[in-house]
Amino acid sequence: MRKECLKSIFKLAQKDKKLLFIGSDLGPGVLSEFKKYYPKRYFMEGVSEQAIIGIAAGLAMEGYNPYVNTIATFLTRRCFEQIYVDLCLHNLSVKLVGNGGGLVYAPLGPTHLATDDLSIMRTLPNMKIIAPCDAIEMGILMKQINKSKGPVYIRIAKGGDKIITSSKDKVIFGRARLILKPKDFLILSTGVMAQIALSAAIKINQTTRYTCGVLHFNTIKPLDEISLIKSISKVKKVLTIEENILIGGFGSAILETVNRLSPENSNKIHRVGLQDKFIENYGTQDELLKINKLTANNIISILLK
Repeated sequence: MRKECLKSIFKLAQKDKKLLFIGSDLGPGVLSEFKKYYPKRYFMEGVSEQAIIGIAAGLAMEGYNPYVNTIATFLTRRCFEQIYVDLCLHNLSVKLVGNGGGLVYAPLGPTHLATDDLSIMRTLPNMKIIAPCDAIEMGILMKQINKSKGPVYIRIAKGGDKIITSSKDKVIFGRARLILKPKDFLILSTGVMAQIALSAAIKINQTTRYTCGVLHFNTIKPLDEISLIKSISKVKKVLTIEENILIGGFGSAILETVNRLSPENSNKIHRVGLQDKFIENYGTQDELLKINKLTANNIISILLK
């Protein structure tokens, strides 16, 4: 997914002469092609995340189209005030590419885990948020958001994620995508949690008398309210899953929307995500997902209760 995102930036730069790439303390090989062909539009700064937001803001004010890329936790927590004041307040068209959303940097501990980036970015007026499920969806969305007005936060997973998007799927920025049609249960997913949601739904459909569907939100803000309300009204139980803390995250966005537009369906919704505490364990991303119950089996047990 990360490779596809960077490759898309390079392809877009070939047609968009105003597109710039700004990185912070990334490896020397990151977007080497971009650097080779467009050296005057390629900037690799040191450990200066807050400064590059200011740089991007200034360049956007001059009519450029900056893409800022660094580790998600540093981009969101460390740069919150700069993003708030420099980008969102002026509604500047800067794309923020956050590497390692969720538990990707599991071996490095809580300082490097972007477990609250969705919550942080959701609080910002004018901010748009996408969390693609795989490389194919990422590539399609990158083309669509390039000319989007205002700031966009792009959440990237670890890469090598299982492909569940086909060339026939209709991927549209701001629109939820129905992966499996529901009847009894519905799982709402975002980012790479779509793979876990799909696995759980397939197992339920194959081993029980129930039919479970999956509605995937590649865009968290703005949320596709129409698809959400239409889908949940037809099922008995709804479950949200996210690789983010439950406070203020994707599940919160779902509950807030349902409470406002269809309060009678609020009691159907169950949320699965990270709890209100620091991650204490080290290991792989998959190990931390299991420890924190972000698994297909946990989804199944909740839906079948």
